[in-house]
Amino acid sequence: MGYDAVVLLSFGGPEGPDDVLPFLENVTRGRGIPPERLAEVAEHYRNFGGVSPINQQCRDLIAAIRADFAANGVDLPVYWGNRNWHPMLADTLAQMRDDGIRNALGFATSAYGGYSSCRQYYEDIAAARALVGADAPAVTKLRQFWDHPGFVEPLADAVRDSLARLDPAKRDTTRVVFTAHSVPLAAAAAAGPDGNRYTAQLAEVAGLVAAHAGVDVPYDLVWQSRSGPPQVPWLEPDINDHLAALAAGGTTSVVVSPIGFVSDHLEVVWDLDTEAAATAGQLGLDYVRAATPGVDPRFVAMVRDLVRERVEQVPPPQWSRLGTLPAWNTCPASCCLPTRRS
Repeated sequence: MGYDAVVLLSFGGPEGPDDVLPFLENVTRGRGIPPERLAEVAEHYRNFGGVSPINQQCRDLIAAIRADFAANGVDLPVYWGNRNWHPMLADTLAQMRDDGIRNALGFATSAYGGYSSCRQYYEDIAAARALVGADAPAVTKLRQFWDHPGFVEPLADAVRDSLARLDPAKRDTTRVVFTAHSVPLAAAAAAGPDGNRYTAQLAEVAGLVAAHAGVDVPYDLVWQSRSGPPQVPWLEPDINDHLAALAAGGTTSVVVSPIGFVSDHLEVVWDLDTEAAATAGQLGLDYVRAATPGVDPRFVAMVRDLVRERVEQVPPPQWSRLGTLPAWNTCPASCCLPTRRS
């Protein structure tokens, strides 16, 4: 098939104080999130002037992708549409239609399988196209990229650099802690055609990053940023509880690597750089948060590689991959069916 554009598919975030509550209402609509939790999260945004970092990160990534495409002969315009805040995907597709775009590739800023991290982007595309109408451009979502070298290697370098910042005399009591966004246990169990794809992918990435970083200390995979009602079980342990358990067990230093994120989202700069860092300080732990890929040139080049795979119809055995979990271009219809929202 001939493709005539790439569209960056992302979550979206508020760009000022007046946007915060409307944005959060978009995010949580139908999920039964208690009002007090919304108010708590709104305060997190207001600590940063009501501005989420994610939109500027998307702008930076788009600029880097465009430069990479131009330098490597990829003649495709790059657009941007969000799930929860402006630019909304339906508005972007309308603009693409007016620009003559008919068949685009979609790159989602999420590496993993799961309902909110993959399937919901398919739903976003379908809903946006329905709003635009029969002449809306088609959008084909690019594959999950959890084990692509362009994602894994920047994470590994960041962990290696972070370990080097800690006191080498405390190496025997140092630990690496990988984190990702918690989800309800039911959603984790339903991820992928056979279940548990989200957690399996994250476990694989933790091992890949540790191996490529040459990590010579123990490491763990834990969770952060849960937002559901307390009666609904989510993936645990939470990063803050885990730090307390590590300190009680004799750990003195930690590197925290947010492998669940492609850039420094609010969940990184608040939940890790603010809350978890404060927890570590109270526990007397030396604490370093490793960087996310952001606009690392390898991550940017990965987008071009994913586009090349699809345009050239490269078969999966020839894809750039470091892992062994199953991979595919188009998710089965049974993948990541939504559970009762929480």
